[in-house]
Amino acid sequence: MATTTPDRAVAGTPAPTRPARLSLTPNTMLAGQLDGAWWPYSRDLEAELPALAAALDEPWGRITRVTVNPTRWPVVPHTVAVGARTVHVGWFTEQDPDKLILLSYTVGRWDLLVIPPECEPAAAARLMAAAAIPGSVLTAGVLMANEAVIGRGIRDARRREAAWEGEGGACMSPFGNPMGRSALPLPANGWR
Repeated sequence: MATTTPDRAVAGTPAPTRPARLSLTPNTMLAGQLDGAWWPYSRDLEAELPALAAALDEPWGRITRVTVNPTRWPVVPHTVAVGARTVHVGWFTEQDPDKLILLSYTVGRWDLLVIPPECEPAAAARLMAAAAIPGSVLTAGVLMANEAVIGRGIRDARRREAAWEGEGGACMSPFGNPMGRSALPLPANGWR
């Protein structure tokens, strides 16, 4: 049976929330710099935090406070409604811009890498896996910098492959210079 979801919420009812995209470190004794990663759908904290807090209720307990660096969030609300409760939101410019800190009065603190909403799915998958490695000493900023290098390398490889194909593939001189297709050893050119 197929179900459909309307594109717009009916006036007076909240818009349906999408499930939080999370990758959490397994519960081990190895403490690392991060406790996982979160890939929000937008940069709207008021819209994104309810699904995140709800997803973490069972594994981590009730989230009561969140801190962010305002560099990555255009609007930082003071509070966000999560069901019948309120989560307090704070911001610190000293905090790593790619990290979200979650606090619980009774359980503790967790640090999550925040993957930019516009991130390519393959890059997001790499980042989510890297942030969930138990005992990792890599910070959110280091993971994002590493991904920028990896992503640039992938884009450069694709560009080189496109150039290779556009130049005729194997039609290169032994010195790495492109050769026209007429330079190939063909019987018509006197080659046998």
